Amino acid sequence: MLYLTLASKAYARNLQYRGAHMVHNLASAMFGYMYACLWIGIGADHSLGEYGTQGMVSYIAFTQASLWISGFMTQGLGIPAAVRTGQIALDLMRPVHLFTQLVAREWGQIAYQFLYKSIPIYLLFTIVFSLSWPSQAETLFTAAMALAGASYLSICMNYLIGATALWTTESSWLQWGNHAMINLLAGFFIPLEWLPDWLERVAWVSPYPYLLYVPTRIYLGYENGSLLWGTLFWCVLMTGSCLLATHLLRRKVEVQGG
Repeated sequence: MLYLTLASKAYARNLQYRGAHMVHNLASAMFGYMYACLWIGIGADHSLGEYGTQGMVSYIAFTQASLWISGFMTQGLGIPAAVRTGQIALDLMRPVHLFTQLVAREWGQIAYQFLYKSIPIYLLFTIVFSLSWPSQAETLFTAAMALAGASYLSICMNYLIGATALWTTESSWLQWGNHAMINLLAGFFIPLEWLPDWLERVAWVSPYPYLLYVPTRIYLGYENGSLLWGTLFWCVLMTGSCLLATHLLRRKVEVQGG
């Protein structure tokens, strides 16, 4: 019940800024539209492999909409800001595990972004580019599971980035590095199979393909649910890493300026 309350409070907080968030939607839709137009131009002279021009437009539309639930999270889950203000000391004193309370709060934000950002952006792309949806309910369900796993993975990665604030006064470079890896190794700009072989191999030994590439491939019907085992593996591994990080930061709480 506590975790549901934390999630619902985070969701309700975001509702107060729906007007301002429309600007985010407009900017995201414009970027996605430009990416899609680039591929339409490239597709005029190239076959674009198994995707084809319309397939690449669908690929770009889905990844652009999915970014809001698997890429754009609260920076460090709010841990760096809590360290700077000293709030982290109170958070660690509460009779609730720090990791689970921050995860619950972030799920509330993800729910908001899914309803008010991902869905409207994808519906807009569907109208503008005449995109088709999967015809089988199983495909939609499997893609939804992949996206849920991607969201959780992103939460864990941001938690680990935030936890570094206990050892350094500046962790924003890790945040920007994470975004860069999402753009490159998660298949945001181009599908992973079009990367150089060595870079594609690097991508697949990291969790990044499971943030965007895997859900998109499943949604478009190019892959089946077998890739969810990779998502599950990384979710378990990341959960263990976050619990270990929490154990370590409890032994070293450094509040900057306090």
